[in-house]
Amino acid sequence: MTQTIEFVAPAQLHTETNVRRQAGLTEAFVSNIKANGVLVPIVAHRTEDGTLRVLYGQRRTLAAVEAGLEAVPVYITSTPEEADRLATQVAENDQRQALTEADRAEAFHQMALLGISAAQIAKRAGTDRGSVEKALKARTSESASAALGAGYTIDQSLLLAEFEDSAEATQRLEAAIADDPDMLEHVAQRLRDERERARQLAAAAAEYEAQGLTVVEQMGWCSTDEAVALRFLTDAEGSRPGEDDANAVSLYQHWQGEVRAELGIVGWAEKGYTAREPNRSTERQSGPMTEEQKAQRKVLIANNKAMESATKVRRTWVTGLLARKNAPKDWAGFLALAHTQHHRLAGERDTTLAAAFAGCANKDNDWNGTAISDYAAAHPAKPHVPLLALAFAGFEKNMPKDCWRTPTEDIRFYLNQLTAWGYKPSDVERIITADELD
Repeated sequence: MTQTIEFVAPAQLHTETNVRRQAGLTEAFVSNIKANGVLVPIVAHRTEDGTLRVLYGQRRTLAAVEAGLEAVPVYITSTPEEADRLATQVAENDQRQALTEADRAEAFHQMALLGISAAQIAKRAGTDRGSVEKALKARTSESASAALGAGYTIDQSLLLAEFEDSAEATQRLEAAIADDPDMLEHVAQRLRDERERARQLAAAAAEYEAQGLTVVEQMGWCSTDEAVALRFLTDAEGSRPGEDDANAVSLYQHWQGEVRAELGIVGWAEKGYTAREPNRSTERQSGPMTEEQKAQRKVLIANNKAMESATKVRRTWVTGLLARKNAPKDWAGFLALAHTQHHRLAGERDTTLAAAFAGCANKDNDWNGTAISDYAAAHPAKPHVPLLALAFAGFEKNMPKDCWRTPTEDIRFYLNQLTAWGYKPSDVERIITADELD
């Protein structure tokens, strides 16, 4: 661009819509400008009507006006393309005073409105495409934009927008952001899983209610219970009632994930049925739990659910680790220990999971692991990816949701290595990685 330098009254300069939505003037900055003047020239371009519009140096311009300076040095340039102006402005502002997340999202949004693709925005702004896409998504969401304006990061704003319809979820996310930001993704995954479980249970309940059944919290088994399961009832001839005789159902989520139902009868005595009588042995096994037992069961259920959610977060993180340009530090040393001291877990190959970790294309019925082997052949410069993927898959395959109850050195070794590479373990995973194992 051709350039000339002129001294111009700062009030004559027009500040265009800038990517820094708040100029961020401080008293110290204005005082410095007043005492020393504008040392770094402002860059502006002259429009067809002769107006000087600031390209770079909005803060200096506004500070000069506030300081009452008569003239400031200005580079006068030919008019650049608007998209290049925005991209360069992002880079310049980042170097001088860090842009807020809201500023960055707004800049990318303005460029997208000009028809610039996310890939091109990333290239011009010197960032990655994924960050641009997330910023654009946040900027086009009303609730995420509001969160950005409140000072949250782009990632935090997207999560808050994801759960904007739940005050409880929002409260839990905000608490994680304030108290332990490293746990935010774990909290978010727990909320996703809880929401999905509630959706499945509600859908099943609606289906049974449409059939005329009453949904009860728990189905009983003996004569002291109001609702008793069909398998524990008999009629006067000693026959069990059929499913068509049921008028109630209890729903629960099986450990494999699907919703299951237990059919029964409310008011079974009035309908002529007899329920099993409690006896001393069954009372000990199935009678009312003590408060201590209830507390233990509550912890068991909560930690198992937490582990299920943590597994999703951890596997996503592992996939991202293998997608990085550089191999993790001392990956060969990890593999040496994995396949010697911890071979029982790492040696159990799960090629389907390994292929997913390596980012390979899915192949139907890939029993022989051709996807991961094809990756190794096609990427000879990245041997760590298929080798680590296979080892990770072995450890993951042998990590049931209740492994926190009796953590082994094998699983502890694996989680500690991921943590050393930057993974943030959840609270339930920290039980496994504790210094002392029971």
